[in-house]
Amino acid sequence: MTSGSMGSSPRRPDGWAKVTGTFAFSSDLSMPGMLWGATVRSPHPRARIVGIDVSGALALEGVRAALTHLDVPGAPCYGLELRDQPVLAATEVRYEGEPVAVVAADDPDLARRAAEAVLVTYAPLTPIVDAEAAARGEGEAVHAGRPNLLRHVPVRRGDPNVEAPVVVTGEYEVGMQDQAFLGPESGVAYPADDGGVDLHVATQWLHVDRDQIASCLGLEPERVRLTLAGVGGAFGGREDISMQIHACLLALRTGRPVKMVYRREESFRGHVHRHPARLWYEHGATRDGRLVYVRARIVLDGGAYASSSMAVAANAATLGVGPYRVPNVRMDSYVVYTNNPPCGAMRGFGAVQACFGYESQMDRLAHACGLDPVELRRRNAMTTGDLMPTGQVVEGPAPVAELLRMVAERPAAPRTTAFGASGGHTTRGEGVVRGVGYGVGIKNVCFSEGFDDFSTARVRLELRDGRPVVTVHTAAAEVGQGLVTVQGQIARSELGVPDVVVAPADTAVGSAGSSSASRQTYVTGGAVQAACQAVRRQVEATTGEPYDPTALPRLLARTGAVEETVRWHHRPTKGLDPQTGQGDAHVQFAFAAHRATVEVDVELGTVRVVEIVTAQDVGRAVHPQAILGQIHGGTVQGLGLALMEEIQVTDGGIRNPSFTDYLIPTIMDVPQMRVELLELADPHSPYGLRGVGEPPAISSAPAVVAAVRAATGVELSRVPIRPHDVVWGAGR
Repeated sequence: MTSGSMGSSPRRPDGWAKVTGTFAFSSDLSMPGMLWGATVRSPHPRARIVGIDVSGALALEGVRAALTHLDVPGAPCYGLELRDQPVLAATEVRYEGEPVAVVAADDPDLARRAAEAVLVTYAPLTPIVDAEAAARGEGEAVHAGRPNLLRHVPVRRGDPNVEAPVVVTGEYEVGMQDQAFLGPESGVAYPADDGGVDLHVATQWLHVDRDQIASCLGLEPERVRLTLAGVGGAFGGREDISMQIHACLLALRTGRPVKMVYRREESFRGHVHRHPARLWYEHGATRDGRLVYVRARIVLDGGAYASSSMAVAANAATLGVGPYRVPNVRMDSYVVYTNNPPCGAMRGFGAVQACFGYESQMDRLAHACGLDPVELRRRNAMTTGDLMPTGQVVEGPAPVAELLRMVAERPAAPRTTAFGASGGHTTRGEGVVRGVGYGVGIKNVCFSEGFDDFSTARVRLELRDGRPVVTVHTAAAEVGQGLVTVQGQIARSELGVPDVVVAPADTAVGSAGSSSASRQTYVTGGAVQAACQAVRRQVEATTGEPYDPTALPRLLARTGAVEETVRWHHRPTKGLDPQTGQGDAHVQFAFAAHRATVEVDVELGTVRVVEIVTAQDVGRAVHPQAILGQIHGGTVQGLGLALMEEIQVTDGGIRNPSFTDYLIPTIMDVPQMRVELLELADPHSPYGLRGVGEPPAISSAPAVVAAVRAATGVELSRVPIRPHDVVWGAGR
């Protein structure tokens, strides 16, 4: 086996630079003659724009441009699924922080002063902030002429009126979580000789950015060229346009490079968040705990613009009963416009919110049936050949019962002698109680509902200084997940060549799709594999000899460089029936289970997570060490949602746009973590692999909340749990 090939854990090529602080992130970029851009943002969640005066900004020495909606030469709006979001607001602002104007100046401080000098006159309006009212069709329209209901996804299976002897109901709420990446939105745009523009930017999807930018600039896509800059985390928050169009507009207007870097408060307002949700569930079962039906209603607050909300609603609906066999389902998922901050993609989108609802219900049902929570889940666990509520057959491995067994049978964490809790509070242990809780979740992998999902890879094999070297070129965004390493592993495995170079991702090669939906190792991995195999075939066809890595110097001396480009598609999916929600909508399903052990101080309401055990089927462990990192990171994001992370919104305004007030887990909050991997090959995927990035973030939060419930006996129906939820509940 070639060193660094599939199944090993080679060092990441970007690892040394990142740990030593020499890696160039997008915010570190610089060019000669560079200007700095800044954005003028609305202080109101909803208002009419009466007037915009940029003369004060332009009067400042060193200010080179001040642009409004009148200076957008192409389409006025952009968007991932619907082009409903203005490049710069023209007549109305729909959320606090919406861009109204942009400026460019000689230095960043001057740019900020110029932005402050732009005079915008507003007529504030009452914001639409109640998502449930919007779902009922009540109130004014956020977008004139368009209903506030953005999408309704119904799922109907079996008998809608069936009854059961044991029934449990619950109402749940999930707060607005932020991706909380450390690298702010940033990039550098510079004009090109052909009248186009080049942009180096931190993003998750180069080609969809390019197409939206080109449309709004009025340029052909080939005259807008993007190169991926160093990305300081993403988790879905970089799928949408932020500063990309603004920087390009300023560069084309001034004829000079323009850099934009958001400050932290601006970043919180400048990207989408996880959809807050209200969920109503009713589970019916036999007395021995066999599920008979699930009826549910989910309302997701999409905020001011669509982003990826329609896909989030579909995930919540199709995955909303969990990894369980349920013969009768009536599910309704709604996503609506409001004047709250825009929401879109975040790790596990749609599935995270639903999992908190259905796993809370499974614990209630276990109690009602007098069963252990693990045993109830085991009796209803989905397996290969079962049907999803959409009627889709689960064709690949579905080891739900086995994952539950793996986490349940691990020895319990030892009791601690001192008590520390999230938030830094400590006590001597008086009033401290311990609890154990479980969560299991399901997530789709890749894009769904008939989306033309593919990736493109170009592989070149050549001699350099007498040695064979492979160059892999894709547009797939490395956002910290280790994709660059995986591409090299695949090339080494397929071609038997140790020297592999992964070229920087850019739009000079065909699209690789988004680094989201746990899809890149699957889809771009499939593309790299296919391109490597095409290179092998070309070598064999040209030389008339079998491909032999040891003979490559001789073979390549005859053939010269060999290059192949492959556009690779996974198996097709279908759209959902709009009335019944039936259809083979998903490519692959991924499963994970968690067991959380917590200690709770019921007097202070603080929680310490002592241990988390997780088990996940990864299909094939392409890079075992990276997989552990993904599982650890996703689990901690779930812990954050359970206990501390929430964008607090009042009347449409964000109250905590900083890492001082938006709390994320630190190393002091992260418990001992034990990870068990299953490798059950998926027959449809490259190497049998399964996407791994999102499942850890789905079932970890319900497990932590279940453990707090077990410790305190408090009905906890909202995340994140707040200290007073525990104290007041325990005092009843």
